[in-house]
Amino acid sequence: MAGMYLAFLASALLVGTLLAVQASVNLQLNRAVGTPYGASTLQLSVAAGLLAVVAVVTGSLGALGGIGDATWWHLLGGLASPLYITSGILLIPRLGAVTTVGLWVTGQMLASLVLDLGGHLGVKRVPPNLLVVVGAAAVVVGISVVVRGQNRAIKAGPGTATPADTRPALSGQTGWLVLGVVAGGVLPVQGAVNAELRGDLGAPFAVALISFAVAVAAIAVVLAVLVAAGRTPKPGFDGLRGMPWWGWLGGACAAAYVTVTFLLIPEIGAATTVAFTVTGQQLASALIDHHGLFRLPRRRLTTARLAGVALLIAGSVLVQIAK
Repeated sequence: MAGMYLAFLASALLVGTLLAVQASVNLQLNRAVGTPYGASTLQLSVAAGLLAVVAVVTGSLGALGGIGDATWWHLLGGLASPLYITSGILLIPRLGAVTTVGLWVTGQMLASLVLDLGGHLGVKRVPPNLLVVVGAAAVVVGISVVVRGQNRAIKAGPGTATPADTRPALSGQTGWLVLGVVAGGVLPVQGAVNAELRGDLGAPFAVALISFAVAVAAIAVVLAVLVAAGRTPKPGFDGLRGMPWWGWLGGACAAAYVTVTFLLIPEIGAATTVAFTVTGQQLASALIDHHGLFRLPRRRLTTARLAGVALLIAGSVLVQIAK
């Protein structure tokens, strides 16, 4: 039993790293397509296609026949994916990758605590606990330290951040800040709702497929409306030929994250799942930034950033112990 629990924690840590990769490679897809909404539609379509193949291989498609008996709101978990993915494409150029990730993490931790402490959306209720609060506070403080440390660690030379990436002033950006927190907050909600749908259908890959089918339909409608209203350009696909191969990884990362998190939440709780995915996200982000991977600005792994990551890990462990 202890070995299985450790495997769950390791899985949460691993899929957290995929979030960092997803956010990094999505910018390449956006540049190739020419509109963030088109890039989100394409990425979610890739994820849905991959899950359809997996559902066929695993014999899970038959479970889709149970959709009619599922509670209607259990089918809406997929609405979170286009919001999260599009927010990254919109926010990173405006606020910088560091601030964007910090906002996501804040939203994730707050939402997961609400789910756990209130027992909402089918999540097992966790009584108020000082260690949970201290652990969550450590995660938030750790994010703050990482953000401040990254903003001071920009290297000069090719491939580094532009002045806009390092600008600390966020005045007048309230709407974008709120979007970042909300986009992060919908992720644990999505996991809880998809866990409920799994209870209805019993087949994890069928649940993930439904989630992404809903996501594709939602973002496609948004794209069509915005194009018709002249608020975003019509997607172009010529740029895809020059996009690096890893620009397609976002869809696979999204599919893996959504599937694993809704499997983990009923097993280890929303707060623990989010705490470990956040830790994995930050560890991977530190590696990506330190080496300037995926054509992102290169930022040194300073002592301040290491201290922030240590706080994140400590907070994650406290949340896990408290449960």
